Amino acid sequence: MKRFTGFVACFLLFISTVSPANASAKVDTGIADESIYDLLVDRYNNGDRKNDLDADIHDDYAFHGGDFVGIHSRLQHIMEMGFTMISIGPVFKSESYDGKRALSYSELDPHFGTDDELKDLVKEIHKQKMKVIADFPLGKVGADHEWTKDRTYKFTHSADGTVDWNTADPIVRESLIKAVVDFVTTYDLDGIRLTQLDGFEDAYLNEMIDAIHGAQEGSYVLTNEESSAHFDSTPSVSKMDILRETFMTINPDSSNMEVFKDNDETRLIQLDDLTGPRLTYDMVELRMFPPTRWKVAATALFTLPGVPLMTYGTEIAVNGKEAPESHPLFNFKTDMEFKELIGNLNLLRNKSDTLRNGEFEMLHNEDGFIVYKRSSKDETWLIAVNNTSQTVNVEIPIEKIGENKKLRGLLDGDLIRESDDGVFRVVLDREIAEVYIADDDKGFNTPYLIASILVYVIFLGFLFLVIKKGRERRKSESKKA
Repeated sequence: MKRFTGFVACFLLFISTVSPANASAKVDTGIADESIYDLLVDRYNNGDRKNDLDADIHDDYAFHGGDFVGIHSRLQHIMEMGFTMISIGPVFKSESYDGKRALSYSELDPHFGTDDELKDLVKEIHKQKMKVIADFPLGKVGADHEWTKDRTYKFTHSADGTVDWNTADPIVRESLIKAVVDFVTTYDLDGIRLTQLDGFEDAYLNEMIDAIHGAQEGSYVLTNEESSAHFDSTPSVSKMDILRETFMTINPDSSNMEVFKDNDETRLIQLDDLTGPRLTYDMVELRMFPPTRWKVAATALFTLPGVPLMTYGTEIAVNGKEAPESHPLFNFKTDMEFKELIGNLNLLRNKSDTLRNGEFEMLHNEDGFIVYKRSSKDETWLIAVNNTSQTVNVEIPIEKIGENKKLRGLLDGDLIRESDDGVFRVVLDREIAEVYIADDDKGFNTPYLIASILVYVIFLGFLFLVIKKGRERRKSESKKA
């Protein structure tokens, strides 16, 4: 019954999204079309006990048993949230569960599984129409890295016990590019995230990026660091900090949200990352209620300009100030009420080129009450985020939405029509966010009405069959008695 009810809700949302005559189809505009789920193989799901080796779930610093088979078996979980790309993080043989101090550029970590298991995982991800990337560390590798045992490669030891390659050495430079390209092509990855860039100048990074693009058509090259090299996408630490400050608590000074006026749809935007404290940690420290906070924050994340990246476990509000506390083994038995909202937001984003790449205009921004517009020649969206402790309202001039329009809320079903004085009055309860699409106001939406009636007819028919089978079962049991 619960599954059927969820289906009805998703079906209604789907109808409401496609019913406008001007709904925009998905257009391939590169990295701007993606939404990324960022995980660590070891901490996602243990699918094969045979490769656990020295795994110990009671030791936060030890491997916990997650593997490629585990991701494969829980792929449906990520699909249901609508992400278009999975970042599986570092996968090379390393000293640590999180890929730090890599020991090889050719051998996968045996805790994670075999070459064939990774290839099978990539094939399944592609079969489900998603993309997959992995990490490649250019520096800070382990002192026992396979290259350090060969005098061919020049390197220097760091004070922390790691090794950095001599970036002036032509052999190192050529070998690194070859290693990255071989890794991407061998496993048919859709791209790579280059990490530990310190010491590598932009010209060399651009050469590497070009080589990857040339070897794997349509591939993306990302990094987890801010860089002026020609990456397809880079993170914005300043934007992440602004988002955190805005959504970790209620009634914030949200004036810095004006930064999104740059309308940069190719930069990564995120509320936290796997190298620092989880946003849930900040919420808890301020005695906020994470589920409510996350619902408001996620609505902004998936509708602002940029490529949304969400860390694994966000859907269950994983906590933690730093690793390894912030890297728990995913608990799939935890309540996932937030998961449905993520799926609905990604559904809207995936279906609308305007939500991904449309023009951005801030219409109202005051102490946590934020209203902005995403628009194109095809459609207009209005996103209202009430991140305050009271009911708020704002008047949106008709010229911002268009004449003979109505605003239809797709998350909570709100409906706003133009008032007699020519404005749209948006009213939101405390800590609520809504995503509106501007429809032509022609009275009843006949296709939507018919579809809605059909859904309820199917639902009533389902109930009738359940009741009927229950009666037949009871009759059968009474006869046997």
